[in-house]
Amino acid sequence: MSLLRVVGRPLLASMFVTGGLESVRNPEAVTPLAEPVVRQIRERVPVLPERTEQCVRLSGGVQVVAGVLLGLGRFPRLSALALAATLVPTTLAGHRFWEAEDEAGRTQQQIHFLKNVSMLGGLLIAADDTGSAPSLLWRGRHAGHELQRDARLVRRSVQATARPAAAVGGMRAKLSA
Repeated sequence: MSLLRVVGRPLLASMFVTGGLESVRNPEAVTPLAEPVVRQIRERVPVLPERTEQCVRLSGGVQVVAGVLLGLGRFPRLSALALAATLVPTTLAGHRFWEAEDEAGRTQQQIHFLKNVSMLGGLLIAADDTGSAPSLLWRGRHAGHELQRDARLVRRSVQATARPAAAVGGMRAKLSA
């Protein structure tokens, strides 16, 4: 594993571990901000808990677990996807710069919004990173090409040996007759 991955994954995960712990410990701090977004998500995903506070805790728990796994390099692609899935509603709930009334508040929320969008980009890159190992798609294509090559080789071998074998068989038939 490259040094960049060893250092980069924990750095990317650190914000999620700390933010997730805060959401698990103190969900009341963000529940009012999260309510409108959680309500919309709950309409589409009915298995979510009824109380917004529980949804905030659940999201925080996912962030802690996925952040620790990403930081340790365990299931990094799945962990990055889980973090990305929690980051989108968190960003939409917590950094609605378009609703800020004063210019300073709008600027501050826009900075946090763009920071989260940047982290989302990093997570998507991490989710696509195969760690220098070929992806399953590449391995499948490569195996298909190998099978085609082997089939051509077998066909050529059969064709190359069939003519002389037929000639020898014909001579034996004439000699034995």
